[in-house]
Amino acid sequence: MIKALIIDDEQDAREGLKLTIKKSCPEISIMAMCESPEIGIEKIKELRPELVFLDVQMPRLSGFDLLEKFETINFEVIFVTAFDKYAIKAIKFSALDYLLKPVDVEELVNAVDKIKEKQKNKTAHFKSLLNNIKYNSENLNRLAIPSNNEIILQKTADIIYCEADGNYTILHLADDRKITVSKTLKEFENILPETSFCRIHHATLVNLAHVTKYVKGEGGYVMVTGRRHLDVSRRKKENLIQALNSI
Repeated sequence: MIKALIIDDEQDAREGLKLTIKKSCPEISIMAMCESPEIGIEKIKELRPELVFLDVQMPRLSGFDLLEKFETINFEVIFVTAFDKYAIKAIKFSALDYLLKPVDVEELVNAVDKIKEKQKNKTAHFKSLLNNIKYNSENLNRLAIPSNNEIILQKTADIIYCEADGNYTILHLADDRKITVSKTLKEFENILPETSFCRIHHATLVNLAHVTKYVKGEGGYVMVTGRRHLDVSRRKKENLIQALNSI
C-alpha cells in the first residue's frame, strides 16, 4: 500500500478525491485529509506519507509555499488544482504530476502509475521548481535537466539556442558546452518563455537575447553569440521579425 495524504481547503474536493481514489486506486491508503496547509505540514511530519495530493491555491499558504517549508522532500507529490495557470507547463517539464479539478479517473490512475516509479533526486526537482517557476513560466530562469545520475540546474539566460536531434534536444550554451536532453524541441518550446525564445526553424529554437544580427533573405539567418550563423526558415521569418521588434 502507498501511504498518502490529501491537503485541500475545500471539503467537497477532499471527499470527492478520496472516494475516487478508493474506487480506482486500491493500492493507495489515505492516512489523513487536511483542510489547511498548516495542518498538512504537521501531518506530513507526523505520518511521513509516501505520497501527497496537494492543492495549489489555499488560504495563507499555497501548495508551493507548503513545500518550501521542507528542507528535504522525501515524499511524492501530485498537485491538484482548479486553475491551469499555475505553471502547469513547468510542472510537467519537471517530471512532477498534476490533476485538474474535477479529477478525471483515467488521469488519476496514470498519475499514480507514474508515482509508483520512484524517481531519484526528487528533492532537487522540487527545489528547482520552487525556485524558478513558482507561479508563472514567464519567470522561468533555470531548468532542472536530468542527466544520468545527476540533475543539472541550467540558467536559461545562458542557453544560446536549442537544436532538435530526433527525440532529443541539444542545448548550446554560452560557455561553448553542449547538453543533450531526452526531450523534444517542442517540449522546450512549450516550457521556455516565448517572450525570450523564438522558433526560427523546424530544428532550431533561439534565445533572442543572444541574437546579434539578422540578415534577411528568402528566410535569411541570424548571427548569435559566438559568431555562429543559424538559418531561418521562410515560414518562420515573420515570427522572428515580430519577436525582434517586440524586444
